[in-house]
Amino acid sequence: MPDAPQDPLSSVIALLKPRPDIAKAVVARGRWHVERRDMANPFYAAIVTGRAVITVQDQPTVMLSAGDFIMVPAANHFTMTSEDPPPKAALRPPFETGPGLFRLGPSDGPLKMEALVGHWRFDAPDKTLLLSLLPQMIHVSGQERLLALVKMVHEETREDRPARGMMLERLLEVLMIEALRSYKGDTCLPGLLRGLTDPKLRAALYQIHNATETGLSVATLAREAGLSRSIFFERFKEALGSAPMEYARSWRMAVARDLLLRRDLTTAEIAHRVGYGSVSAFATAFARHEGLAPGAWADRHRKNQDMERA
Repeated sequence: MPDAPQDPLSSVIALLKPRPDIAKAVVARGRWHVERRDMANPFYAAIVTGRAVITVQDQPTVMLSAGDFIMVPAANHFTMTSEDPPPKAALRPPFETGPGLFRLGPSDGPLKMEALVGHWRFDAPDKTLLLSLLPQMIHVSGQERLLALVKMVHEETREDRPARGMMLERLLEVLMIEALRSYKGDTCLPGLLRGLTDPKLRAALYQIHNATETGLSVATLAREAGLSRSIFFERFKEALGSAPMEYARSWRMAVARDLLLRRDLTTAEIAHRVGYGSVSAFATAFARHEGLAPGAWADRHRKNQDMERA
């Protein structure tokens, strides 16, 4: 029985490979301020009580209230403050009050905010393309399922249960998917979420993400979408930010990179899986896209992986 088609959003999250890093509870009192300019990993925050003001790199300032959830898949810096932030001379660093517990602001000030905050990493060999398909910041309100998932992540982090690592990885994947599909697509910048809100383009995107072993063309994708070639091309480019075949080639290269690191497939098998009729055609396309032949690229990234694990 053939596998059920994988939806594009799930396939992107699967290739990103989110892995847990830190989960903490934060209590903020009085006038407080926290700033990070060296963010290495993505993060989320669920506001349990109170309010906060957050400014993420290149994004508009957002007021967060109880029940709000924010997720930032990639950013170098952000600031988060009380509604009335303290003067710079009075800034205090976060203070760890216990395992996974942090305080912001003075110890004796009135309670202003409680939040659950998490950081994770992506184990994809090249995150740039995949992250470019997602919004830079996801902010949603009143989604009880999201808050329940965050609480489950934090409970699982605190308790040393069997299969804890696998459970956290699956919860993070579900948390990301739930956050992304809760996000209002009509406000999205060009990218995958915006494309998926268009039923015509959604059909073509399913074709791209599930037909890596077969040939694709603008004509076949336009037929799948039920549009003329010219209308499909312009509609796709406006919604996704790239031309259809450019998107398809980039996606296939992302799949190829993932397969090359699995160590259990030959280059010929990978070439077939990502829609190339010969190893030479695949190697030429891969080298043009990545700047290295498939074997050399895989050797370099496997060495990096082995060094990170050592």
